[in-house]
Amino acid sequence: MGRTALYRDDVWRPARAEVTLEPTALTVVLPGGRRRRFDLDGCEPVATDGCIAQGERVADETVGQWRPGATSARGVERRFVKMLALERGGSPQAVVVTPPEEGAVAPKIVRVPEAPKDAAIVDAATWDALAGFILGGGRVAALAVADLARLATIATPQFAVLIGEVAAQRALDWVAMARGPVRGIPDLDLALQPLFAAARTSQRASEALIAALAYAAGSARRRRRYR
Repeated sequence: MGRTALYRDDVWRPARAEVTLEPTALTVVLPGGRRRRFDLDGCEPVATDGCIAQGERVADETVGQWRPGATSARGVERRFVKMLALERGGSPQAVVVTPPEEGAVAPKIVRVPEAPKDAAIVDAATWDALAGFILGGGRVAALAVADLARLATIATPQFAVLIGEVAAQRALDWVAMARGPVRGIPDLDLALQPLFAAARTSQRASEALIAALAYAAGSARRRRRYR
């Protein structure tokens, strides 16, 4: 026999913020259009687990389903999120969190910090790229091609070009290693595959890919010239 749900749990999916990354600055555009720019120099990044209150939920007896946003004695439902706080002088200047609807329900007995009301909610992939770059000290040279491809999706056009050139140099290093005893990647396109994949859905990643291919072509010409 088929199973029929007695109640429908409406998924609360808050609007996403947009982030744009420069080598030394982060710009956040909140869903309402408010734009804020944060200087990364001198800030202290802190990544931790936190939670977001989804809003109170109550059983609506008139329609027989849960209704989000209504007052009830049941209290507020909390969801786990990953939080990235940019602190300066001990106080957070910006907080970026992962989508709460993708996190598990946080029991009340679990003590975790609650994200501020003005926290920027971004997709998990965006949060991972941003946190990886900032927590790593902002050094693109230390990132793998896959990490660079992910970072290019949130970069400014100028920063995307730099990311593409760094990715090209990393790919050329892998190709050069394949000619010796160390195991490498024999083909440049294969070494840049993460950037090719990201370019299918991201304009910034496609700009980084163009810069990477141009850098690799120029490097090949320089090698032929000085042989």
